[in-house]
Amino acid sequence: MPVDRRTVLQGLAAMSAWADGSGEAASAKPKSTLGWPSQEVLRLWPGDAPGHTGFRAPNLPSDWPARFLRGIDVPAVHVFRPKRPDGRSVLVCPGGAYLFVSIENEGVDLARTLNAFGITVFVLAYRLPCEGWAPRSDVPLQDSQRALRLIRHHAVNFQIDPDCLGVLGFSAGGHLAASLATAWTESVYAPVDAADRASAQPAHAALMYPVVSLRDGLAHVDSRRFLLGDYPSSELILQRSPERHVSRTTPRFFITHAYDDSVVSVEHARLFQSALYEAQVPHEPHLFETGEHAYGVGRPGTPSALWPALYDAWLRG
Repeated sequence: MPVDRRTVLQGLAAMSAWADGSGEAASAKPKSTLGWPSQEVLRLWPGDAPGHTGFRAPNLPSDWPARFLRGIDVPAVHVFRPKRPDGRSVLVCPGGAYLFVSIENEGVDLARTLNAFGITVFVLAYRLPCEGWAPRSDVPLQDSQRALRLIRHHAVNFQIDPDCLGVLGFSAGGHLAASLATAWTESVYAPVDAADRASAQPAHAALMYPVVSLRDGLAHVDSRRFLLGDYPSSELILQRSPERHVSRTTPRFFITHAYDDSVVSVEHARLFQSALYEAQVPHEPHLFETGEHAYGVGRPGTPSALWPALYDAWLRG
């Protein structure tokens, strides 16, 4: 189900306080997850993930929502297979301002929705850069590149067409999806096995109410802070602003956003759309009058609820 506006705004404020250390913590041990309905899990790294020596498990409050994952030291993709797979597939990057991974409305709910169209879904539980991993700005991109390569390497087992594997992201996960689609050639980790010979380029990409720029005046402050730190250099900000890296080799895009989004401005979607247009990259934007932030698979009774069917039609096209 979509998360309501009040929950989003209150949650982001509380999470910033906890990350600062001003919030009250009950235990150093991360809480258990809500229980993934998928029993098929693909671990990304055969050993420790890159930069593991700096990992610090967060102190979480006793009422921390189980649907917001933190303390991910073993990143993985959770596999959701449709009853009748048609070969199409997508790697899903849930949002969470790079402070948590929202696995319910932007992961499990989406998987069930897209499975009904015959699409195989891989939900990515990626590491959070603010938990001590180094270099922090590379950590989510490391996991998304590795995930796409690993899925493609095992395409036969998943009954998918490796040439039709795409990426889809929400909010900060949209930033990760856009980063993967524009920086798939960037070398952010040393190859570890045969899977890393596969391409990390997604065949297509979709962004839902995304963060796409980390530049001053536009960046979602928490997403930039948790990804890059408190005082990032101008060079690092530009490096991790995907709208600056769109080119003729960028895959086609599907984009949705709401004009009344008070968490991440619709200007992010408009800016990325403009970059795609200038580079002559095929794309399909859907900008809704209302919908706010974190509408997930769409708010019932509103135009945002149409986007999964529009996405399915766009993929078929």
